[in-house]
Amino acid sequence: MITDVDDYLVDGCGRCGRFATPDCSTRIWADGLRDLRAICLGAGLSETVKWGHPCYMLGGRNIALIGAFRGDFRLTFFNAALMKDPENILEKPGLNTQNPCLIRFTDPAQVTALAQVIRSYLAEATSYAKAGVLPRKTEASFDLPDELVEVLAADPDLASAFDALTPGRQRSYVINLTSAKKSATRFARIDRFRDKILAGKGANER
Repeated sequence: MITDVDDYLVDGCGRCGRFATPDCSTRIWADGLRDLRAICLGAGLSETVKWGHPCYMLGGRNIALIGAFRGDFRLTFFNAALMKDPENILEKPGLNTQNPCLIRFTDPAQVTALAQVIRSYLAEATSYAKAGVLPRKTEASFDLPDELVEVLAADPDLASAFDALTPGRQRSYVINLTSAKKSATRFARIDRFRDKILAGKGANER
């Protein structure tokens, strides 16, 4: 995967066979992605790359992630349970995702049209980061590891596939990931599990 945002905008994330080809999704949505990048940087956020995508942070906390796909490109917010969404524009990446977390664009011109709204949403998200506010944990039979939450937020296809798993299969991944002591190990395991999740299988299934 790429490690530089400029490379991402030119060649893509490096996660599929369309990387560095004219068919790459980042080339299809290049103008809109650049405009989103400018808005995020203009909001005073620091820029890095996580999971092959441009990620924008404040004080070590993830704020938003940019992604490009075949049919659209997106700005995904972390800690979306905190967002008020007064414009009702946030969408869920998967049918069973708990909180709407992304703004979906199907035309680069939409970024310019929504620029002020995007800035206000980023300002809201950064205000929570500055105050150290985190979403309240909801009652659930199990909590997803932070690393899995972050990866699913960055990969809508994987998020949809994970949401479609039975609770037992979801739990199998949670148990496997939480058994790892290091965050890097959990991220590595998620990467290895990706094909299984997309295939609808549990962690222990062949």
